[in-house]
Amino acid sequence: MAIHEKSLIEPERLLKHDSLVVDGVDVSGHWNTMIAPRTITDYDDDFEAKIQKYGGGENVHRCWQCGSCTNSCTVYAQNVQFNPRYWIYLIRLGLKEEIVKDKDIIWQCVSCNKCTDICPKDVRPEGVMKALSHWMEDEGITGKSPSKIFDEEFLDQIYKTGRIEDGKVVQNFFKKTGQSLFQDWLRVFMLRMMKGLPIMHLMRMGWNTVHTPRTRSWGRTGEVLKAYVQEQKEARHG
Repeated sequence: MAIHEKSLIEPERLLKHDSLVVDGVDVSGHWNTMIAPRTITDYDDDFEAKIQKYGGGENVHRCWQCGSCTNSCTVYAQNVQFNPRYWIYLIRLGLKEEIVKDKDIIWQCVSCNKCTDICPKDVRPEGVMKALSHWMEDEGITGKSPSKIFDEEFLDQIYKTGRIEDGKVVQNFFKKTGQSLFQDWLRVFMLRMMKGLPIMHLMRMGWNTVHTPRTRSWGRTGEVLKAYVQEQKEARHG
């Protein structure tokens, strides 16, 4: 099935002469453009199943290529190279290398969920985009995204204490991503919060950020939970 919104011809495969005359007729430029042939043999028959093991990718097999996802996509309206329909098409064919070519833009999904709301087959394209991003991170194709670093910090606190402290999550996340704590939006947020919360509550939040309390009777629960999560990851990649 043709993908009309996505060019399947890379610029480097277009061959043309700046100056060419054939039988006295000037066919320079686009008149003599030829396309170098391409043969694809690196299909991965199990790739669709791999993506289905990631959260959000479970329904990718339902896609019938109607194009509603791309047509409604917020990002596609700004960048026609961002094409959920095309990537789902490649997933189903097992063309991993073609997907990797777009590794720098797949993560741009803004999770507006317009594609998921309009999809007639409940493919949940937004989830598929996230599944692709996580797959590329796990394969080392791309570095860890800020969202994954945040998730790891969030889970790490749960493993250790059975709870999270928002201030500590944000503080450690900024540190791991090389961001300053002194940001204008954060300063405004803190000032507004200080005006609306009792002083004792604010003091308790500050104390807990430095000395994070532990959930009562947490014991080895965190270790067991962490082992279970790791087991699920290994099963997904097995």
